[in-house]
Formats: sequence, C-alpha cells, structure tokens
Amino acid sequence: MISKINQWMGQTPVASEHGELVDHMLGFVHWFMVVLFIGWSTYLIYTFWRYRACKNPKADYHGASHAVSNQIEIAVVVVEAILLLGFAFPLWSRQADDYPTSPDTVKVRALGEKFLWNFQYPGADKQLGVWNPRFINPGSNTMGRDMSDPNGADDFVNPATMKLPVGRPVIVDVASKDVIHNLALVPMRAAQDATPGVKAHMWFTPTKTGTWDIICGQLCGPGHANMKATLEVVSQEEFDAWVAEHAAPAPAPVAGVTTEAPIAAK
Repeated sequence: MISKINQWMGQTPVASEHGELVDHMLGFVHWFMVVLFIGWSTYLIYTFWRYRACKNPKADYHGASHAVSNQIEIAVVVVEAILLLGFAFPLWSRQADDYPTSPDTVKVRALGEKFLWNFQYPGADKQLGVWNPRFINPGSNTMGRDMSDPNGADDFVNPATMKLPVGRPVIVDVASKDVIHNLALVPMRAAQDATPGVKAHMWFTPTKTGTWDIICGQLCGPGHANMKATLEVVSQEEFDAWVAEHAAPAPAPVAGVTTEAPIAAK
C-alpha cells in the first residue's frame, strides 16, 4: 500500500538493501502526520463553532477547566517519543551495526566543490590513497591526492559519474573543497554532508542496476541547482572491466616540484 502511494507521488524506487526500512519508517510517520492533521483540524473547526462570538459574547480569560486538552497533548508527545525511540533509533542502530567490513567492499571517495562532484576509485589493490586538502591543485591534483602514498598509485578519478557494482557493499568517503555540500543518493536512501575539513562517510548495498541523478542536498551557492552528477549501478562484470580500463599508476612526483598547494579560492 505504502509503496504504491509512493509510486503515485513520483518517489524514486528503492535501489538499496536498507531502503525498504527507511521507506517503511517514513511512510509510518507520514500516516501518523495525516491522522494528526485530521484530528487537530477537526478539533480546530469544533472550537471555532463551539466558542463563536454569537454564543460567547463575553470573553473567558481562564480557558478550559478540564484536563482533556492536556491529556491529548501528553498523548501526542508520548506517541512521537515512541516513533523516535522505537523506529528511528533502531533503524540507525541497525545501519551502524551493518558497517561493511567484507573484502568485497567497494570504496569510493566523493569530493564536492562549486559546482560539481569528482569521484576517486582504488585500483587493483582496492585501497584508496591518502588525501589532504593542502595538496589540492586545480591544474594537476584536483582531488588532493598524496602522490607519495603507495596505496594510491593505481587510483583514478572519474568526474561527474559514480559507477558501482550491484550486490556489493559500498563505502563512500565524502568531503568538500570549499563550502558545505551534500551528496544525496535518493534511490539508495542515503545522503551525507560534505563539510570542509571533515572526513565523513556513508555506506549501502545497491540491489538493482540503473542510472539516476546525484544531487547536492545543501544550498551551496548560485550554481547549486546545476550541481548534478550521475549514479550508475552496473553488473559486476561491467564494473570490473571498467576499473581495469581506468586504473593506472599515479605519476611520480617531479623532483624539485611540490604537490602541496593551497585550495583554490572559489
């Protein structure tokens, strides 16, 4: 029932392992909001009718003398607390406990800037190299990679498209060059703020192949609406071939030339 209503309202279909739980909680909360809206609206209309001026020409400055209104408010608070403690916390606890640690976990780094996303992938070693915002150079090192880190020797950068394999857990490290952005992967029911100076991450497991838009979920400037990228989930075979095609050793540092550079002013 809830899924059909979501489809009718144009909500993006779920494409991650934990997405159904998120949708179930949101659906329950929204149905509860509908009940509250109908209940309080009915009470408001009754109040307007019951205490209309023609029937109550003299104002009553003491208000209701019975405890029904207080009891209703307390009941609403209790139900809302149950929603928070009984649904939101267990959902987050389950998601936190399911942090992927298996060897087949895909690791990606997403770096936001005004107004685009770049994605860094590990090569055959499946290990992302170290990055540091001090190393960012607009011309030669857009991701701030530490070229001396051996784990990053075969890393590669894919601008504007996050490509992932279906059925494998994914960890996305999220960061920003300039202001606060938000990596919003709607079909995965996952989003993470990209904050300058903060190394954040999120994780999920794609369950279906497809192509969707990646948007920025934080108002980040005049080009915010155009800060889009593409999320592409493909088969394992296609993903392996794509990684093999793009992975290459990082260029060796040139003697006498430092890779450290201040972040470009935006």
